[in-house]
Amino acid sequence: MAAQPSLSSSGRDHASLLRDSVADFATRGTDLKRVRRLRGTRPGYERAVWQQMAELGWLGILVPEQYGGLGLGCAEMAIVATGTAGALTPEPLTAAAVLAAGAIARGDNAKLKTELLEGLVAGRLIPALAWQERAGTIDPAAVAMRAEPFEAAVKLNGSKNFVAGAAGADGFVVSAQSGNGLALYWVAAGAAGATLGLEPLADGRFMGTLRLSDVVMPKDCMLASPAAAGAALRAALDTALVIASAELCGVMGRALDMSVEYMKTRVQFGKPIGSFQALAHRAVDLHIQRELSSAVLDDAIALFDSDAAAGPRGAMASRVKARCADAGMRITREAVQIHGAIGFTDEYDAGLYLKRALTLSAWLGNAALHRRRYAQLAPADAE
Repeated sequence: MAAQPSLSSSGRDHASLLRDSVADFATRGTDLKRVRRLRGTRPGYERAVWQQMAELGWLGILVPEQYGGLGLGCAEMAIVATGTAGALTPEPLTAAAVLAAGAIARGDNAKLKTELLEGLVAGRLIPALAWQERAGTIDPAAVAMRAEPFEAAVKLNGSKNFVAGAAGADGFVVSAQSGNGLALYWVAAGAAGATLGLEPLADGRFMGTLRLSDVVMPKDCMLASPAAAGAALRAALDTALVIASAELCGVMGRALDMSVEYMKTRVQFGKPIGSFQALAHRAVDLHIQRELSSAVLDDAIALFDSDAAAGPRGAMASRVKARCADAGMRITREAVQIHGAIGFTDEYDAGLYLKRALTLSAWLGNAALHRRRYAQLAPADAE
């Protein structure tokens, strides 16, 4: 079984219950046949399963209690993300319930925030955060989209790329430059002048490109004013990096477990291949990579669930994403190799884990980008 993030002793009871709930879902609520069936189809997941996640309370883990959520922390969210990723669940849990929800929860439009968060927690609403415009940067301030006054409304023009969870989303939290600075706006799916293009990912899910051309929205669609938008985006991004790293831990953990099981049962020259020294050493190296990733994830969770300032969180988020992205790619690639020729076939499950690791390691910035970001942020944090 894949390594799970640890919790403090005060949280062991509910953490164990949550792990059991996730394990039961992974056993009875989804399977790899469903994953294969949904690959390449739109939206790539099932609303019925999304509703089941809502009923289990997972969509509200990070949502404050006043909006119907559980008001818990990254430790609990990481348990769910690790377990569902280990089962390759295609529903956009991190994209909607962490990244988009984090931006919504930190907005300063109380009425709209309540409406959106209550809809998310209940499973009625799937939001997506449309914030990134070009590759190679994850700076939330790198925004060219414009929001201009238009009579008694606001007009939005521009494009957003790499929108995770865009397929099937009910609306988008869109960052744009207003007259007073960066702001966040809620744009419902299907709004006049909004077009959504979908690009397939390696694992069969989709990434979206949202284009807004003279999209006119009421002024009360501003979810976060310039006073709150920048901090909301940065906090949501850093939290999503930690939970995406938990997903990578789930993927790499299951891929390694599959490989070890195969090494115990595959026989060559009259003995299990796991008895061959070269393969045994390789498995130990991969186990070390998984344990290092789990340890860094634990550190990140502890920091994010504390009262630490925003600065250290950014450095830690990049640290854990870089570590888990590298380890996830190495373990899933070598898992395919350990399985030999059968591992390279589409019919064999090892390849599914490699493809999910490919998409997760690149999402929100790859390992190289986050090593550079860590180098920039960590010295400042130490001062």
